[in-house]
Amino acid sequence: MLEIRWHGRGGQGAVTSVELFALAAIAEGKYASGFPSFGTERRGAPVTGFNRVDDKQIKIRSGIYHPDVVVVLDESLVALVDVAEGLKPDGILLVNTTKSLEDLKKVIKFAGKIAAVDATGIAWKELGVPITNTTMLGAVVKVTGAVKFESLEEPIKERFGRIAVKNIAAAKSAYEQVKFIN
Repeated sequence: MLEIRWHGRGGQGAVTSVELFALAAIAEGKYASGFPSFGTERRGAPVTGFNRVDDKQIKIRSGIYHPDVVVVLDESLVALVDVAEGLKPDGILLVNTTKSLEDLKKVIKFAGKIAAVDATGIAWKELGVPITNTTMLGAVVKVTGAVKFESLEEPIKERFGRIAVKNIAAAKSAYEQVKFIN
C-alpha cells in the first residue's frame, strides 16, 4: 500500500489534490482513500491531507504516521513543521521549491530521496495564480508511479471545468520538471 501525507496551507488546494489523486487511482481500478486533517484553521494556516492507494481493499481509517511519500506544497512549511516526521527511510520527500536539491538537503534533515519542483513558478506561468495543487499532482504522479498521468485528466476536467486545460498543462509541466537527489 502506498501512503502519502500532504502538507499545505489553507487555500492552496491540498485537500483538492488529495481528492483528485484518489479519483485518478480509482479510475485505474485501484482502491484509494483521501482525507484532510484540519480544524478551524483559516486561509493560509497549515493543513494536512492523506492518501492511501492499493490493489486491494483499504480498511485502515486512521491518519498516516509513517508515509512512503510526503508532499510539501509550500516551502515555508519546512521551517514550521517537521515535514519528514515519520517518513520511511526509503521514502520520498517532494517539495515545491526554487532551492537547489543540495541546498534543500541541507535544510531538511532527511537521509532518503528528495524530489523538488518549482510548482509555484509553473503555476504562475500556466495558471496566472500561485495555487500549486494540480501542479504538484503532476510531480506526485512522476515520483510515485502510482497512477498514469492520463488518469489525472478526467478528475481535473470534472473539478475545474473550463480552466481544466490550464491545470492539466501545469500538472504536465511539473511531471516533466521534477528533479531527484538521493
